[in-house]
Amino acid sequence: MKIEATNEHRWLQKLVGRWVGEGEAQMGPEAPPEKWKIPEQVSQVGDVWVQARAEGEFPGCGSAVTIMTLGYDPVRKHFVGTFIGSMMTHMWVYEGDLEADGRTLTLRADGPAFGPDGKVIAGKTAKYRDVVAMVDDDHRTLTSFMQADNGEWMQIVQARYRREK
Repeated sequence: MKIEATNEHRWLQKLVGRWVGEGEAQMGPEAPPEKWKIPEQVSQVGDVWVQARAEGEFPGCGSAVTIMTLGYDPVRKHFVGTFIGSMMTHMWVYEGDLEADGRTLTLRADGPAFGPDGKVIAGKTAKYRDVVAMVDDDHRTLTSFMQADNGEWMQIVQARYRREK
């Protein structure tokens, strides 16, 4: 089967390359933010998928590896993807959309809920939002949010990525 790449697939190709990410993660509502700096390699998987692999010291986790896949499903008319990490057992499944600005991809997922101490609450889930914004060809941001019990969105990660030349 031959797949034709769409404009959405071409947008994902902007992510391909070697990046360095620096950011802060909020490990719980009452915990102080933890800073991190981790290299990331984003590779093409054909013309319609990208895979991001990061390996380094993650806040509250120590040495770990994360892998994110992103693509676009023209039948569903949504971006789709997954996220796994060696420090967790949950596979995150994304569905998302490119915002009208053409620079911002908002991904939605359900995942484990965390208590004020940053520990998983067994059997409870929460809604999450990851927002990837292309600042320019060599800079992007990732902002992650978790929806609290009261319906408000709480920022849990803020990261800035710089493309390595």
